[in-house]
Amino acid sequence: MFDLIAYQEKTGNRNRFVLTEGEHLLGRSERVEFSVPWEPCLSMRHLRLVVAEQHIDAHDTGSNPVFYRGEAQQEFRLRERDCFVVGETVFQIARHAEADSSTQDRLIEEIAFDAGQLSNIPFSDADKRIEVLTHLPEIIQDTHTEADFFLKIAQLLLAGIPRSEAVAIVKADESGVDVVHWDRRDETAGTIHPSSRLVRDALLKTRRSVLHLWEGEHENADPRYTATADFGWAFCTPFFVPGEPARGLYVAGRHEISELARPSDDGSAVLQSDVRFTELVAGIVGSLRRLSSLERQQAGLRQFFAPPILKALGEELNTDVLEPRECDVTVLFCDLRGFSQHAEHSAHDLTGLLSRVSQALGVMTQQILRHGGVTGDFQGDAALGFWGWPFDSEQAPLNAARAALGIRAAFREFAGLPDHPLSQFETGIGIAHGRAVAGKIGTAEQVKVTVFGPVVNLASRLETMTSQLRVPILLDEATTELVRASMPRDEGRTRRLGQIVPVGLETAVQVSELLPPEADFPELTDEHLALYEEAVEHFTNGDWESAWQCLHKLPAGDRAQDFLAMPIVQHNRTAPPDWDGIIRLTQK
Repeated sequence: MFDLIAYQEKTGNRNRFVLTEGEHLLGRSERVEFSVPWEPCLSMRHLRLVVAEQHIDAHDTGSNPVFYRGEAQQEFRLRERDCFVVGETVFQIARHAEADSSTQDRLIEEIAFDAGQLSNIPFSDADKRIEVLTHLPEIIQDTHTEADFFLKIAQLLLAGIPRSEAVAIVKADESGVDVVHWDRRDETAGTIHPSSRLVRDALLKTRRSVLHLWEGEHENADPRYTATADFGWAFCTPFFVPGEPARGLYVAGRHEISELARPSDDGSAVLQSDVRFTELVAGIVGSLRRLSSLERQQAGLRQFFAPPILKALGEELNTDVLEPRECDVTVLFCDLRGFSQHAEHSAHDLTGLLSRVSQALGVMTQQILRHGGVTGDFQGDAALGFWGWPFDSEQAPLNAARAALGIRAAFREFAGLPDHPLSQFETGIGIAHGRAVAGKIGTAEQVKVTVFGPVVNLASRLETMTSQLRVPILLDEATTELVRASMPRDEGRTRRLGQIVPVGLETAVQVSELLPPEADFPELTDEHLALYEEAVEHFTNGDWESAWQCLHKLPAGDRAQDFLAMPIVQHNRTAPPDWDGIIRLTQK
């Protein structure tokens, strides 16, 4: 395995890529595996590298020439230490670093620094080191991959420790030691091989900074081994991230300054000051890695858990809060109307239909989450949302109503855009409020976070009834009372539609419609809603002639009046003798 080192001397830009066996693309585009964005002479996809065990075959596919051994080449073979140039950037091949498990290094001294031992050691070159640390915000902001991050950290350490010759980020577990990234001041000096013994001592044994001093270079030194060939000292400072192997910052330098590890007359110790600086950097790196790990966990969990659940889980991901419990909830059930007809017409393009349904479910989910709800389930072309868990909330019915109005407004907007993929979709929404069990519900083999109880069934029934009552959003009585009492009329309005027994239920439900404010839906004014409720009152009391007169004054476009007008016309505007004010639905 090789490393490809890219560096531009004029700007100081550098990067390092690991070349595993197989084919890789080098270019300026962020989409290629090895991206070097600072070099304008690179094409977006400039060079194809085919890596074998002992060599690399390069194939030029860019518009600007690649110079290898002083000549422009279209195809050439690279081995360790070979270079090629594009524009002002030099690319060098190095053998990938591996930790040294050699017993040849002759250890003079080992210092394991206890916690707090370095706190009284003053920083040498404090101004220089503070200036170096001011670049940390750039590192945090401008790096998007782990390789990029460790490259910048290595460069920061080389800048902050002038006597260092090489830096590596290493990791270790019981299976061995690995070099995640390495860098050295002299790029042409070859690969470094951190001491496995030092890395294991620091990361696994003491779990704190460890400094090793070795004998100087000697005639029989094996050039494969860092300790005996290039360096006379090295130290490793660990940083730990839960769930990941132990990692450390490995810093090495020449033998001549080994005596500086011991305190000098003025009480300072140069290497100990370097270790303290590295511990400061390691602490920052560890914190950033833990934050990054937490963000990755959160990002993964967002696919499965709504923001309120993630908030309840906390940073420690305490899943006890997911245990099912009984609570007051408001349930919203939203379905696409006429989906079966759309499916029949789109039988030749089921993938396209699935995409459109996914977009529709996305609109529903977006509004549920925007107003603090939990998405409990998807059932084909329908979405379930609920409020009141994991946190109790008096605002649950209002937030459910706001989500429903948001969904209605979105699909109303799509209907006015003939070319929009959702222009032909309509929705029905049912909202009910009551007692339920919410949380982690399921079997030993599979669970999901959802809500269970009669209130869920009622919300589903209300959604089904929207097509029969010819309105987009229906509320049960409990939700209606709470919305009427607390929702400003410039957010939403309600109108009572009647006492209805849904199919499959035995108890009558006082059903109401939720509408947008008059400013957003001037087709039905507040006077129209009051007139409709007057008609419902007459209808319920058996005065169907008066009910008919009220309905006759409503706008012809109000489809809800058809639901009441139909039985009135069928009975010649006269209520049946056994009329009890309740409409019993006979079909869904």
